Amino acid sequence: MSARTVHRIAIWSVLLLFAAVFLLPLYVMVATSLKDMAEVRDGSLLSLPGGLNFDAWHKAWSQACTGTDCGGLRPFFWNSVLMVVPAVLISTALGAVNGYVFAKWRFKGSEFMFGLMLFGAFMPLQVVLLPMSQVLGWFQLADSIWGLVIVHVLVGLATTTLFFRNYYVSLPDELIRAAMLDGAGFWRIFWRIVLPLSAPIMVVTLIWQFTAIWNDFLFGVVFSAG
Repeated sequence: MSARTVHRIAIWSVLLLFAAVFLLPLYVMVATSLKDMAEVRDGSLLSLPGGLNFDAWHKAWSQACTGTDCGGLRPFFWNSVLMVVPAVLISTALGAVNGYVFAKWRFKGSEFMFGLMLFGAFMPLQVVLLPMSQVLGWFQLADSIWGLVIVHVLVGLATTTLFFRNYYVSLPDELIRAAMLDGAGFWRIFWRIVLPLSAPIMVVTLIWQFTAIWNDFLFGVVFSAG
């Protein structure tokens, strides 16, 4: 066995070990949710369920009590979906356009503007709570799904712009110049040349934004009543 093969086996072994450590709690959660109470009390956490019992899922979805409301998790889940999907799509789309501008259509002061936006990517979220609350109140968007969508788009825009800008810098400038010589304008170059080459960074940004917004708790507590 060559040294390269041993090295690859060692790397994959470590990766699989870490994957197992992270996936084990998820397996225990799903397996336990499919067991009845007798199996939970008498069995092992790692044992497979004797049968598929969806009573716990049904109760959590439609009967679980959260505070004084016993309508289950269904309305809260769909509220999250209605907030996350547009926020992710809008912030990713705007980040792609911003990154395209900062990388390939530089203008006077663009580096300074990018620096300001980069500063926003590392600003603590608590700093913007009060100004955001005031702005949402002025536009009567407080305690609404679209208010939360706007907040997440604005907060995530700096990060998505950073991702796309750093990716587009690696694209050859000759592609843009050749398209301009053929008469293509700003949007045609973006749609026909730049965007088709953006699949890797698009996937990364979508996953990043979805995870960040779905897991956010601070804005949901501050800017909504329920």
